[in-house]
Order: sequence, then structure tokens, then C-alpha cells
Amino acid sequence: MAHDLKSLAELALSAATKAGAASADVLAVAGDSLSIEVRQGQLEHAERAEGVDLGLRVLIGKRQACVSISDMRPEAIEQAAARAVAMARLAPEDPFIGLAEVDQLASLRDATALDLDDGTAAPAPADLQDIACRAEAAAMAVEGVSQVQSAGADWSRHSIWLAASNGFAGGYQRSSHSTSAVAISGTGQTMERDWAGEGRIYATDLPSAEDIGTLAGERAVARRSPKRPPTGAYPVLYDERVSASLIGHLLSAINGNAVARGASWLKDAMGEAVLPTHMSLTENPHRVRIASSRPFDAEGLPTQARNWVENGLLTGFVLDLATARKLGMAATANASRGTSAPPSASTTNIDLTQGQQSRDELIAEMGTGLIITSLIGSSINATTGNYSRGASGFWVENGEVTGPVNECTVAGNLRPMLASLIAANDAQDHKSSRIPSLLVQGLTIAGA
Repeated sequence: MAHDLKSLAELALSAATKAGAASADVLAVAGDSLSIEVRQGQLEHAERAEGVDLGLRVLIGKRQACVSISDMRPEAIEQAAARAVAMARLAPEDPFIGLAEVDQLASLRDATALDLDDGTAAPAPADLQDIACRAEAAAMAVEGVSQVQSAGADWSRHSIWLAASNGFAGGYQRSSHSTSAVAISGTGQTMERDWAGEGRIYATDLPSAEDIGTLAGERAVARRSPKRPPTGAYPVLYDERVSASLIGHLLSAINGNAVARGASWLKDAMGEAVLPTHMSLTENPHRVRIASSRPFDAEGLPTQARNWVENGLLTGFVLDLATARKLGMAATANASRGTSAPPSASTTNIDLTQGQQSRDELIAEMGTGLIITSLIGSSINATTGNYSRGASGFWVENGEVTGPVNECTVAGNLRPMLASLIAANDAQDHKSSRIPSLLVQGLTIAGA
């Protein structure tokens, strides 16, 4: 990396102390990325980005303030620290803020064992262009594809260093390689679009550009001549492409920030059934070669595997230090942060218990209903769990897919929806959220 993040963090902490901060923490981030897009076999867009950002949080008593800068000159860091301290002195008091105690801090402070960086040099732009062109050509080769809107290949490497006045200091870096394509079928008013894309830490783990382009083309062709589905109550299968969004609503409801504000439909559900009895929802931040894995959280606490839902019963809330203090609970090492804001609670690698049946077997058994492959917009009542989203996908009659559908809305309430889930066995191991296709009984569909 062009800058020594450890030294920059140490300089920022020292500057904060000199400016009058009682305690402080700093997140230093360096990034290097290359993105190539092609269209009709020609270079459409090329972007190279490099940058370093530093986020400093200072605390004075029960007041805090955050500043973020990209100017790494020592005098600029000192000025930022002085501004942060001045802001903190004017900030309202928050009785729950504060750094972790020394005995709470992670002892493992690098990510070597997680294998988050392939260690290779940045690829040549010509190599990424070749990958993008191959993906585009494969999509165009699919019968029924009229054009490819875009095809691209990307590479990036990001490094972080977290340090705090409580003695914590650690960091790691991660690499990323990705390929994508957006294909269009039909012409004029009959055009339909779909896409495919994959990302991995190691380029050698990526599917071929041809496979990704072909899949984008096949998906676009499958969406030709959609109709609106009938209005009524039908079973709905959330395809693996979108099923993680459904579980995401559950995770949002058990996030400590929402629970502490009373803005969660699961705020009083600890120990109650929120999923079927055979299902568990787990988090494992230590999966090897997975982009969201991490050895410690944004407050320096050691991450660990845990069950959020065990055999259908809610067992915990997702907590950073501040929300844990508000709720009178122990922090779960789920803090995350950017450079411009204080830590907040979030999850990383999520696993939902898979079912015994394939996606096709669930479709055969669902009778008449909707397969959702794309979701549009969102209307979720955080306090009641009432759910409504625009959707498109495929209609099923007598267990057989009859054709594509769009321009419909599905609605229900998340509590009974999640309690009745039937899972397929098609979760993808390379994803940070391994969520299979999910069948929900009796949602209201507003269509034709």
C-alpha cells in the first residue's frame, strides 16, 4: 500500500490526545481498484481508483464526534483531530458510548488464517477487457438475446487498520475479483433485461466469463413476453437470488439499534419461535475465503460463530457496545463502521438451515403460485412487520412453470411468513449469506 496505515492511525491517536480527547479510535482505509466495461466488443468504460481515508472518533466524557479526511499530511491530521475535539465538546451526551475494556479486546488481530487476499498484483486492464468481452460474446450467443447492455470485469484490494487509545491495534487486507453481464431480449416495447454476476477473493475461484455471460443471456430470454399474475392468495417461492432479502428483514428486526429504539417487530420476541422448529439462523465470521469474514469487529472485539435463531427460537440480538449497554446485555462483537460515522451493529456471514428438497421439487409441490426472481422497492413496517414489495418472476400452474410475470406486488406479515418457511437445498457456498430458495405459503398477490 502507498501509505503506512498503522503509522497514520498512530499519528491520528496522538493528535487526538494532544487536542484534548479523553479517548479515541481511528479507522484507516486504503483502496485500489480497476474496473473495465465493454459494449459491442469495444471498450466502453475504464476506471482506476486509489485512495486513503482516515476516520477519527474522539470521546470526551459521554460526548463524541467523528471526522473523516483523505489528506494524509501530518498537519491535516492534526487539524482534523482539533476539529473533532471541538465538535465533541458541543455534542449532546450519550451515556452508552465508550471504547471497549482492555479485557474485551481480540487477541487475534490479523486475518491470515481467513485467506482474504490472493496476494496477486493488479491485473492488466487488457486482461480485464478480455474477460468482459468473453462474457459479452457468450451472452450474445444465446438465442433470443438482442443486445448486451454491458459486460464488465473488476478487481480491487482494500486494506484496513483499526487502532484505539485502549491499546487495540490490528488490520488486514482483502482482494476481490468479479465478472458481470447484463443482457436484453426482444426489441422496442418487448425488451426484457436480466443479469448475472459473480465475485470471489481469488480469481481462480471465479466461474468462467463464458458461464456468466451465458447465464445472463438465458435469464434475459426466459423473461420474454411477461404477463401480470392473477390477484389472490398463493404460495410464493423466493428464488435463491432474492431469498436473502427475506432473512435480511429478520436480521434488521433483531438489530440492537432497532430493538433499543423500540422500532422492531421482534423487540419482545426473545425466546419465542420466529422460524420453523427445524430451522436455525447462524453467523460465522471466520469462514475461509469469504469476503465478509473478519477476525475482529469495528470496536476491536473478537468475532465468533453464534446462533441468532436456534431450532426456530430467537436466542439473541445483534449488538455493538453502545446498544448492548442500552439493553443491559453483553456485546456480540457485531460492530461495523465506515470512516465518517461511529460504530453500529451488523452481521457478516449468515447461514440458514437448508431443506431436504430441491428447488424444482418445491415448485412441483407448490401447485399454483409465484416464483420471485426480482424484487422492486420495499414497504416494510418496522414495528408491525407488515410487508409489501413489487416483484417479478415466473408463474406456476399445477407444479409447472408456465411463463414469466411482472408488475405485481406481494404482501403479508413477516412474523407468520417466516414461521411458515420451507427451505430448498440450493444455497451457494461461495456467498457470505448462504440462504436457499424459500417457499412461503399464502401471500397476497396483487396482479391482473
